[in-house]
Order: sequence, then structure tokens, then C-alpha cells
Amino acid sequence: MKKVITFGELMLRLAPENYLRFVQSEKYEATFGGAEANVAVSLANYGLDVAFVSKLPAHEIGQAAVNSLRKFGVDTSKIVRGGDRVGIYYCEKGASQRPSKVVYDRAYSSIATAKKADFDWNAIFEGVEWFHFTGITPALSDEVAEICLEACKAAKEKNITISCDLNFRKKLWSKEKAGQVMAKLCEYIDYCIANEEDAKDVFGIEADNTDIYGGKLDRNGYISVAKKLTERFNFKGVAITLRESKSANDNDWSGMLYTNGEAYFSKKYSMHIVDRVGGGDSFGGGLIYSLVNGAEPQKAIEFAVAASCLKHSIEGDYNMVSVAEVMNLAGGDASGRVQR
Repeated sequence: MKKVITFGELMLRLAPENYLRFVQSEKYEATFGGAEANVAVSLANYGLDVAFVSKLPAHEIGQAAVNSLRKFGVDTSKIVRGGDRVGIYYCEKGASQRPSKVVYDRAYSSIATAKKADFDWNAIFEGVEWFHFTGITPALSDEVAEICLEACKAAKEKNITISCDLNFRKKLWSKEKAGQVMAKLCEYIDYCIANEEDAKDVFGIEADNTDIYGGKLDRNGYISVAKKLTERFNFKGVAITLRESKSANDNDWSGMLYTNGEAYFSKKYSMHIVDRVGGGDSFGGGLIYSLVNGAEPQKAIEFAVAASCLKHSIEGDYNMVSVAEVMNLAGGDASGRVQR
């Protein structure tokens, strides 16, 4: 079985019920999530052998976070236990023209205060075929950025394929800092994942004739972005999610995979969104699953986009769908009819 490692922060998610605003809510639903953990859950649901690497407290909340992964079959044996707190993020779900909002309370979390000595990457990567992290993780602290660099070097020495979702978060670091740190990490990355804004925010590479707020996307602009990224960092592939936002509830969703000088575009889905958090992570999970199993580029991007489309219909961070469900949608059944 293919072995995959993901590395990042697992947080407690606190969200008002339904579409209540923070200032309205008297109670919050508690779940767990985080970019790389979300990818791990997707891969476990697809039947891969996947382990999530992080650092979490040894107390009961830390254990609850670990348990949230275990129940989906994610290997948690490589999670380091220690530190004082689980990072928290508050999520207010948007509706119509009101956007969703996220408030972070993750400073001094266990992983943000982790040290290089916490992780033995040679042991962690034993028998591993694929390593995935995102730009969120090195943004947590300078030390964690160094840990990511050590992990990439160790993975490259073992000929492990490395993927990274740029995932720029302006609440965690500046564009300038992100560009400096991610440029070093990208020297080791094989597959880069991004959205409409990431390449511009991190590396100043912008798609032409595109208005992400007006819902206007130009395919040639994204081919140009992927080509420039590939030329700069010698990536094997660049995958870009293409979101056309009509409102907080209704988006058109598609994607592109650029590899070997060719661009492959998926079909487009018109989505009515239940929960968009984790949408990009589910795309990454679908792409990794396809590529690690040797899928051709067109099939890989179709699977990734279909998986992510389904995630937008599911509450919480985790994408709880099967390969069969994704293949059914990718194959053309978007009716949503009852299955009996």
C-alpha cells in the first residue's frame, strides 16, 4: 500500500450554528481541522496508508484532536505529544453576499512552539512514497519553517515525492516573508498547488484578464502562471483551483493541472455551498491520491476537482467521501438524485 505523510497543525474549530454570526451565537459547535490533517483524512478515506505528523498536548483536548483523525483511519503514531495548547480557529459561515470569516487563536500552540529535535525525519519517512505540507505550516514560526526545510531535505534524500499547497494566510505572515521562506522550500517541491490568489501573493505571479471578485477567469492567464512557476522552480506539476464566486453560497468550481508543458482543465461544477472550509485541502487530497496511483493528468485533475466539489456539501473541515462517490461525480453523475 502507498504510504503518505502530511505535516502541519491540527486545530479545534469553533463555529456558530447554521449561519449565525459570532456576535449572535450563544453556543459553538466544536470539531477539528487543519489543512494537512484534512488532506490526511481524505487519503485515508480513499484507502491509502497515511500518517499525520504534528505536535499536540498530552491533555484531553489534545487527545480529542488525535481521536478525530484515528476514527477515519489516519495513523497518528508519529504525532509528538507535548506543549500546552491546541490552536483554535473560529469560523463564521457566510451567506449570500456576506463572506465567511475566520478568527485565529493559535499563538503558542504546541506545533507553533515545536523544536527541530521533536522530529526524526529519517525515521518518519521510512517506507514513505509521498510527503505533503502547506504554506500555513512554515508560517507558524521561524523554527517551524526550519523544520519544514529539514523535512523537505530528508524527503528528497529518500526520493520521496513532495507536494505543497501554497495556502497564503495574511493573518499569519506578510507577503514578503512568505515569498522568502516559500522560495527556499519550493526548491525541493515536485508538485505545487495554488488558488487564484496564492501565486500572486507569495511570488508576485498574476493571471492576466482575471477578476477573482467579479467571477471572471481566463484560462490562458492561469497557464501562464503555471508555466512561470514551473520555470522558476522546476516543478513536475502545478495544480490550480479555479473558483468563480457568485456569492458566499454559490460558486463555479474547476481546476487545472499543468505538467510536461501541457495544461489539463477539468469540467466545471456549479456548487451550492454547505461549507467551503477545507475545499482546497480536499482538492489536494484528490490530486495526491490520483498521482500516487499513477493516474494520467486529465483523470487526476478530474478526480481532484470532483472530490473538492463534494467536500463543499459537507459540514466541517474533513472530506468524508469515498473513491466510488468521487468517481461517480467525475464520471458525469451530478444529479444529486437519491441513491437506493
